[in-house]
Amino acid sequence: MSKASYEGIVETMATARWNGKIIASSEDTVIVEGNHYFPLSSVDQSLLKPSDTTTFCPWKGTANYYTLVVDGAENADAAWFYTSPKDAAKQIKDRVAFWRGVTVTAA
Repeated sequence: MSKASYEGIVETMATARWNGKIIASSEDTVIVEGNHYFPLSSVDQSLLKPSDTTTFCPWKGTANYYTLVVDGAENADAAWFYTSPKDAAKQIKDRVAFWRGVTVTAA
């Protein structure tokens, strides 16, 4: 893994929001390629619906996705995670990242 890809662990509060709802909040996120990876335990799992979508990254491995469901609105494949990341990305195991309109702030 290149050092440019893994920026490190953030120890300030990071929050992910979509459709007016806090999806995740944690003082323990890992930043990889500019994305905050939240511990799964910090994510409101009642808002996650499993998706059949997968993608492949040469250095991280196969990503699986969740669709966010907030107040009846769905944001397809807006969250992703690596069940079995490659060794170069082991720091993101059991963590979830967001995109597709999800706002992540760190303060």
